[in-house]
Amino acid sequence: MLAGQMYNALDPELVQARRRARDLCRALNSTSDIQSEKRAVILLDLLGEAGDDVWIEPPFYCDYGTNISLGRKVFFNFNCVVLDVAAVTIGDYCLFGPAVQIYTATHPLSAEERRKGLEYAKPIEIGSDVWVGGGAIICPGVTIGSGAVIGAGSVVTRDIPARVFAAGNPCRVIRELDAD
Repeated sequence: MLAGQMYNALDPELVQARRRARDLCRALNSTSDIQSEKRAVILLDLLGEAGDDVWIEPPFYCDYGTNISLGRKVFFNFNCVVLDVAAVTIGDYCLFGPAVQIYTATHPLSAEERRKGLEYAKPIEIGSDVWVGGGAIICPGVTIGSGAVIGAGSVVTRDIPARVFAAGNPCRVIRELDAD
């Protein structure tokens, strides 16, 4: 699965791992702002790696959690979904608006192959200092360069270079951003 090869999502080990993630997401989603220490402990259990000062506003949902690696000061607003069948790597100081969806999971284009119940995944990498606007969807296999800004509602189907503003469906570069 993590190598990008076809796998059976109904494998008992995978089902158990997803159940674990759902239980941890449910615990996370039931916390309040005043329970920030409890939330931090849950995130350490849920995520593969989390830098300092990560903040995830509930509700948050993911498939496994263990395949998510977050840098320092990453912020997810309300109602984000990360399908982390493959690695999701996010750099430092990234902001995700409400309802952002990050999908590594995908399926064969062939109906005959899909009927076999197998699927696969492609990793997603997001650099540091990226801002993803609310409602954006990041598709399997995409890399977003550091300092990029993704417009709200965009569907990112291909790589986005560093320090650009990109938006639309499909998401495309609108303009370059000034270097800091």
